[in-house]
Amino acid sequence: MASLFRDRSLGQSKRETMTTAAAAAASLPSPFGDLTPTLSAADIRDTAYEIFVAACRTSSGKSLTYISSNSSNSDRSLSPSPSSPSMQRYVTSTAASKMKKALGIQSSSKRSEGSPSSGGKTKKPVTVGELMRVQMRVSETTDSRIRRALLRIAAGQVGKRVESMVLPLELLQQYKLSDFTNQVEYEAWQKRNLRLLEAGLLLHPHLPLDKSNTASQRLRQIIHGALDRPIETGRNSESMQVLRSAVMSLSSRSTDGSLAESCHWADGSPLNLRLYEILLEACFDANDQTSIVDEVDELMELIKKTWGILGINQMLHNICFSWVLFNSFVATGQVENGLLYAADSQLAEVAKDAKTTKDPAYSKILSSTLSSMLGWAEQRLLAYHDTFDSGNIDSMQSIVSLGVSAAKILVEDTSNEYRRRRKGEVDVARNRIDTYIRSSIRTAFAQRMEKADSSRRASRNQRNPLPVLAILAKDVGELSINEKDIFSPILKRWHPFAAGVAVATLHVCYGNELKQFISGITELTPDAVQVLTAADKLEKDLVQIAVEDSVDSDDGGKAIIREMPPFETEAAIANLVKVWIKVRVDRLKEWVDRNLQQEVWNPQANQEGYAPSAVEVLRMIDETLDAYFQLPIPMHPALLPDLMAGLDRCLQYYVAKAKSGCGSRNTFVPTMPALTRCTIGTKFQGVWKKKEKSQNSQKRNSQVATMNGDTSFGIPQLCVRINTLHQIRTELEVVEKRIITHLRNSESAHTEDFSNGLAKKFELAPAACLEGVQQLSEAVGYKVIFRDLSHVLWNGLYVGEPSSSRIEPFLLELEQNLTSISDTVHERVRTRVIADIMKASFEGFLLVLLTGGPSRAFTRQDSQIIEDDFKSLKDIFYANGDGLPADLINKFSTTARDVLPLFRTDTDSLTERFRRLTLETYGPSAKSQLPLPPTSGQWNPSGPNTLLRVLCHRNDEAASKFLKKTYNLPKKL
Repeated sequence: MASLFRDRSLGQSKRETMTTAAAAAASLPSPFGDLTPTLSAADIRDTAYEIFVAACRTSSGKSLTYISSNSSNSDRSLSPSPSSPSMQRYVTSTAASKMKKALGIQSSSKRSEGSPSSGGKTKKPVTVGELMRVQMRVSETTDSRIRRALLRIAAGQVGKRVESMVLPLELLQQYKLSDFTNQVEYEAWQKRNLRLLEAGLLLHPHLPLDKSNTASQRLRQIIHGALDRPIETGRNSESMQVLRSAVMSLSSRSTDGSLAESCHWADGSPLNLRLYEILLEACFDANDQTSIVDEVDELMELIKKTWGILGINQMLHNICFSWVLFNSFVATGQVENGLLYAADSQLAEVAKDAKTTKDPAYSKILSSTLSSMLGWAEQRLLAYHDTFDSGNIDSMQSIVSLGVSAAKILVEDTSNEYRRRRKGEVDVARNRIDTYIRSSIRTAFAQRMEKADSSRRASRNQRNPLPVLAILAKDVGELSINEKDIFSPILKRWHPFAAGVAVATLHVCYGNELKQFISGITELTPDAVQVLTAADKLEKDLVQIAVEDSVDSDDGGKAIIREMPPFETEAAIANLVKVWIKVRVDRLKEWVDRNLQQEVWNPQANQEGYAPSAVEVLRMIDETLDAYFQLPIPMHPALLPDLMAGLDRCLQYYVAKAKSGCGSRNTFVPTMPALTRCTIGTKFQGVWKKKEKSQNSQKRNSQVATMNGDTSFGIPQLCVRINTLHQIRTELEVVEKRIITHLRNSESAHTEDFSNGLAKKFELAPAACLEGVQQLSEAVGYKVIFRDLSHVLWNGLYVGEPSSSRIEPFLLELEQNLTSISDTVHERVRTRVIADIMKASFEGFLLVLLTGGPSRAFTRQDSQIIEDDFKSLKDIFYANGDGLPADLINKFSTTARDVLPLFRTDTDSLTERFRRLTLETYGPSAKSQLPLPPTSGQWNPSGPNTLLRVLCHRNDEAASKFLKKTYNLPKKL
């Protein structure tokens, strides 16, 4: 390390260089806090020197003299007596400073020159006291005035310790106009001391001030008045007595309310810290601020005597001294790394202090100071490629060390979060270095990116200029080598895998740019080939550095390699192929949209009875697969799932469009009318017809209204849609077998590619086809029964006299529809469609019986007609054994088979059963008034709603009276 202590007889050119550097640099803002703006830097320095001289008095109160620069040689040669203050010690040129040695600072061999004597020749300070005066740039005249005043104070207060007096107050009383060269100087001095009292007792007091404190109010008035008009400072002066009373009252306050033994006037933060900072700065050579005087041990011994006045302890001293060393390095142009090393060494003591104290005031000062130091260091380290190079790499190590030291103290000793966690989980130094590396690498990469772009623009007129990313790959490779050779060896002290982190970050940065490049192209161009080739080489180089750097790690470098997601050529090509797949899938989806809007679902379009669009979409899927396997890529099996998924989604979309708008059960089943009592002999009122034409029904069945004007939603067209979805589902199995053939012919296919079923199967479309067939089959069933045959079911069956309006007309038309549908739908789905028609017809039959309105009335004798008609309805689906299986018919007819016996049950039994079930359902509260059971839509012989509807359609007086008395039901809607 270069010597901190420079030769004090440096040549003129060296001093000029230092002066220029210092002028170019600026001291950092003090971390200790802001003082009142009325106190200038000179005010603080003068006060600090006064405190210093006062604090260095002997216990007997002897004068604080020093051997003047005008003393004779004989005087200068005399050794100080044992009772002399330490300020009178002679300075020597061979002083071996223990402090310098502890801080790693080498001593100089020569001393810089002191202040000029009256004879014009420069003289050296011969005592430590005089050296301090010179260092603090205090004139001999000012120094003599201070000492005279202190002698007067000592004469009047023999044996009184300096800590038990308020120095500015005592000086105000001792100084007179005659002590100064003129009135202006005297008034300026007086104002300075008054402002100091204001700062120490009012603005920055040792203990917080109560707003109601009368002494503080009185002192504030005196000071403000004196700043406009000088006060009389004589001993018997009334204004001085008032001032003294207020000052002593404020300075003698203690935490327990008693009078303090020591006066507290300069020990409030941040005033005390700023004063102490000035004193510590005096340890730096006045003529060369980059070096510390050899007599620093003696100076520091004297400076520490001010602790009692300033309220400084060893911990505050350590943090202040660390800051002064660091700030001097910054303020002098960052030319002396030894200062930084010394500050870092001092922080080791600060770290010990931080672990042993929980004082919140100290912690606040500590946090502010270290944050300022760390902030300055991180400004350089977060972009260290811009700050350092091979010429100043030594300073980088010092700055890193200081930044890490500050960060560790801040995190480990002031962070509550760190204390809550196990310390072994956090490596502060490593985390910080990791952050610096990644931040600086990203900044350097961005600069190389801009450089590569400029290079590309400059070579635009050349034939076949290199693409930007190809240029960038070369630059990044050079950056990685520079990082490994220059910076990583230094950073490795705190982060064992510094080079690995750097190249991993470079890898990510370049990979992001590469991804953007590839996303902008749709095919492999010459530029793309150049970029991908350069990227492949760069990646191999970066990975090699990472592997070499991590060879001794516990995981063999796996963690670093995991940070480097591959961007080799094969992966890039794969991304381009995915773009190719997306384009073709999107094109197929657009085709589906366009063609299904024109599809008429004509049963005569072909012999097979399915839509031409299905033939075309399957052909396009075949062509897409053929084109895919002809692409010049090495990863057909790997990317096949992407293609299959895209085609699968297209077919699923086709199915969704094919069944869209075809309706479902709820589309066709009409809304039930309100409950009424039956009316014997009344003409049919067209209840269902009116309901269908009502506004609410039109809203609910707006889809159906649309279909009525569109032949593509007729029963034959619905059957074609069913056939189409069935055909697609069947053909997909053929397509999947054809894919196996393609894979066998692919050079890149492996055995596992054939065993992986997901790679060659459609997953969404088959299930969508099956679901679509089910939905369309149900729509056919309910549309036939509730829409196409409504005129014979709703408007005819059992209207008026049941015996004269039986089910035969409905069965006749139903049979015709069944024949037509059976001839249209594919034999593999025929059973399902007929079964859904049967299910809808059974449901419609029960709706006529239970919700047929006041035009339908049944006696108990009519029950046989109903049961015979239902048997005929079942028989039409059984078709003498050629239709649906008997067990399937029985399954769907269970509800009707359970409900029909109610129509032969007598009215009293029905009424009693209804009451009992209602009471069971609603409890005792239903005894006084039977509640009207809600309609669930599910018929059940044990359900109150089902029983009530049988009673509503019962053709006898008992039922009618019960309904009128219990619910006051009307006879008509």
